[in-house]
Amino acid sequence: MKKFALLNIMLSAVLVLPSCEIIDNDEDTHIMDKNPKYISLSEVADILASLQITSVQVREVQDAVRSSSENGYDEEYTMKNLFSAPGTGVGDVASKSSSEYELPLSRMIEEKLHKMAASSTKSSVSSTLDRLGVDGFLQALEDSDIQIYWPFNERHGSEDLPIITFDPEDGSEVNIGYRIVDNGDGFRQVEEVIVDEAMAEEFPVWVVNRNSDAEHTSLEMLRREDPDWGEGGGNIIIKPKSASGQSRSLILKDFKMNRNYDTWFAGASEFFVKVGAVEDFTASTEAELRLYTPAVTDFMIVVKRSQKGQPLPFNAVLVSDWSDQMTHCAFMITEDDGGTMTTWDCKALVRVASKSYGVEIKIPFNSRDDIVWRGQLAASWLEGNSDLAAHFGDVEATFDVVEY
Repeated sequence: MKKFALLNIMLSAVLVLPSCEIIDNDEDTHIMDKNPKYISLSEVADILASLQITSVQVREVQDAVRSSSENGYDEEYTMKNLFSAPGTGVGDVASKSSSEYELPLSRMIEEKLHKMAASSTKSSVSSTLDRLGVDGFLQALEDSDIQIYWPFNERHGSEDLPIITFDPEDGSEVNIGYRIVDNGDGFRQVEEVIVDEAMAEEFPVWVVNRNSDAEHTSLEMLRREDPDWGEGGGNIIIKPKSASGQSRSLILKDFKMNRNYDTWFAGASEFFVKVGAVEDFTASTEAELRLYTPAVTDFMIVVKRSQKGQPLPFNAVLVSDWSDQMTHCAFMITEDDGGTMTTWDCKALVRVASKSYGVEIKIPFNSRDDIVWRGQLAASWLEGNSDLAAHFGDVEATFDVVEY
C-alpha cells in the first residue's frame, strides 16, 4: 500500500450528509395546463433575440456564467439571479453593485414586455403576456427554473454578439436559433440559423434551458463552507483523528467522463458520487456491532461538455477512517435526471471475530437518474488499485488509500 508524507496537515472531515437530491413529486411542473405560470423556453428565446443586446449585456451574462463555473456549477445564468442580482452566478453569496451594468438584461426585458403589451402586433409571446400581464410574466420568469446556458463561453469575448436558441426538450441535437447581426451602421437584423454543438464551439451561443443543479451544493462550495476541508486539486489535506496509531482514508483523486449523458442543449452532466461505509469501526462482538451507524458520503460533480475525456482532479475524502475490520463499502455513481426520491438498499461488509457481517445502508437517488455504476468495493481491491484509473460504466475514477 502506498504511504504518503502529508505536509501542511490541516483539518478535513468526511462529508456525512443527507442526500443532496431534489424531490420532484410534480411531474406536471412544465405543462401549461397544470402550471398557470408556465412560460416556454422558445418564448424566452424570442424575447432575448428581440433585444438590442450590446457588449454591456454580453459582459453581464459572461460574468454570471463564469462565476457559476468557478463555483463548481455549469456555465449558467439563472433567471432568479438575472432579475434579483444581475451578473451573479449560481453559488455567489454577494451580489454585484446595482451600478455594475449600465443597462442590465432585466430592465431590457421589462421594457420590451411593456412595449409588446401596448402593441397590437401579435407575437409568440402575446398569449402568455395576455394571460399573465407584464408584472405576472416577470415574476413567473424570476420564479421559474429557466436560465441562460452559454457553453464554451471561455472561447469568446464580450464584444461578440450571441446566437440565441433554446432547448427543444425532445432529445434533438439541432434547433432553430437567432443570430444577431450588427452591420455597424446602426442597422441590426436577426437571422434564423440552424444551431448544433459544433456551431456553439465556434460561435457564442446562448441556450435558454432549465436549471438542474442550482439547488445542489457543489464540491467546490462544500470546500468553501468548511475552510478546513482543503483546496483539493493537487493537495490532499487531512487531519489525523489521534496522535497515536495509524488511520487510513479513502480518497477520490480524479474523475473522468467519457461520454455526455444529455443532449448539448441541456448542458453539463451532473454526477453524484455516493459511498456507504462504517467509519472508525472497531467492534469486537456482535453486540458492539449494533452500536455503529453507517455514514453516506454524497456530493455532486459537474462535468462540462468541454471537459469530456479529461481527468478532473478532486482529492475528495470518501471515507475518512477506514479500519482494518471494514472489508467492503457500497459505491454508487448516478447522473442526475430528477424524479421522485428512492433508495438503493445495499450493504457494507465488516469483520467481527473472524466473521463477516453486512451492515444495511440506504443510499438515496432520484427515480429518473441514470445509474452509471453501483456495487461493492473491496478493501483489497482498493489497496491493490490505489492510484490507478478504474472504469465504472462510462466514467473513470482514480482512488487512493492514504495512511497517516
